[in-house]
Amino acid sequence: MIKDNQTLFNRIHVVIDALIIAGSYWFAWWLKFKSGLIDYSMSLPVSYFRRVMYFVVPVYLFLYYFFNLYNSKRASGRKREIYNIIKANTVGALALMVAMYLMHQTHFSREMIFIFWAANIFFETFVRNIIRYLLRFFRKKGYNLKYVLMVGYSKSAESYINRIRLNPQWGYVVRGILDDSVERGTMYKGVKVMGVIDNLQMILEENKLDEIAITLSLKEYGRLEEIVNICEKSGVHTKFIPDYTGIIPNKPYTEDLQGLPVINIRHVPLTNTVNSVMKRIVDIVGSFFAIIIASPIMIISAIIIKLTSPGRIIFVQERVGLHNKPFKMYKFRTMYVQEDKEEDDKGWTVKDDPRVTKIGKFLRKTSIDELPQLFNVFMGKMSLVGPRPERTMFVEQFRETIPRYMIKHQVRPGMTGWAQINGLRGDTSIEKRIEYDLYYLENWTMGFDIKILFLTIFKGFINENAY
Repeated sequence: MIKDNQTLFNRIHVVIDALIIAGSYWFAWWLKFKSGLIDYSMSLPVSYFRRVMYFVVPVYLFLYYFFNLYNSKRASGRKREIYNIIKANTVGALALMVAMYLMHQTHFSREMIFIFWAANIFFETFVRNIIRYLLRFFRKKGYNLKYVLMVGYSKSAESYINRIRLNPQWGYVVRGILDDSVERGTMYKGVKVMGVIDNLQMILEENKLDEIAITLSLKEYGRLEEIVNICEKSGVHTKFIPDYTGIIPNKPYTEDLQGLPVINIRHVPLTNTVNSVMKRIVDIVGSFFAIIIASPIMIISAIIIKLTSPGRIIFVQERVGLHNKPFKMYKFRTMYVQEDKEEDDKGWTVKDDPRVTKIGKFLRKTSIDELPQLFNVFMGKMSLVGPRPERTMFVEQFRETIPRYMIKHQVRPGMTGWAQINGLRGDTSIEKRIEYDLYYLENWTMGFDIKILFLTIFKGFINENAY
């Protein structure tokens, strides 16, 4: 069996990174001072740049370690790695500029630092992707594999097997499962239940495994400490895959309470005061300028609505917002005035709904009917980005039938959201919308909001599910 020596691999990786950093540094120096492509007035001697490089390389290697760039690449994401490379290089470039400032060295080229920053990110990303491709290529061919035994048959065990089968490039091979409650010989997608958990000690003594994955069901957690002790005595790497993924999020928010680990069931970044204030400032400024820019469209829409059908221009409807508090949400009226209150309280509109006016169909299709909600945002009842608010009658219904539905009310509702730009508008799955809303709540950043607003311009305004 070919073992994956992570320590040796990391040492080789450090050497490669050191060569890339040094190479990028001298490439930046050559481009700035020797290529003739960039004008310069004064330069320090080459020996000075050489001495600086002796400090730059180890500092950057430390930053790469600090930003987790030497973790195993088996199941790590490419996007996350690129993001960490950018962060490490940005911190390094800023540190270099600060160091030059403190040393009163004004002649050290800032342009060279910028070129070094860009070149190092490019070459580092390029080389790491080649390494990643080569490793995954050999793993698909049956080399550099890791053999895993699973202890416990549960939903988390099935999920783990599903992901391994979908990603052969990770190089994991599941030898089998040990479980006390599932009959021996039971198969799940090619993985067999080999026996009971008491067989673990005997199997570990054979020394033919690289990892143990503890995938006990919730009812078997009483044996967790015993199993961990057996695994650690054998020296085999052990990992725990909890069977409560439906309860605790994928990225739980943990706290250290004087040595006692505390896992929060739901981490909502916007409950942080600083984050909440930042988002509110953006909402106020953004909605103010959006109202000014959209005012010609809103005025024209109001005139057309008034001329084409009798009734109020603005439709006011009660929705449930932050902390489950109801508020009045504004929209342009897109339906004929309903004399029957029950008809007005019907569910979502469907295709060719007779209640919708001709101009209303256009307003709904283009989301122009939502523009009055900019005033809701400005007044603090809504946000530019967030989970879409729902009517009280539906909230009462969904809170009983859809798990975790009410969590979305921990933040202000939005005019647009992560679910909406992914096509979940109108008569679409509520369960799927909640998945997207919870993802937004748990992964909020200001950059994520900007991304959603940007995507709304291109794919959120016009939607085939908006009737």
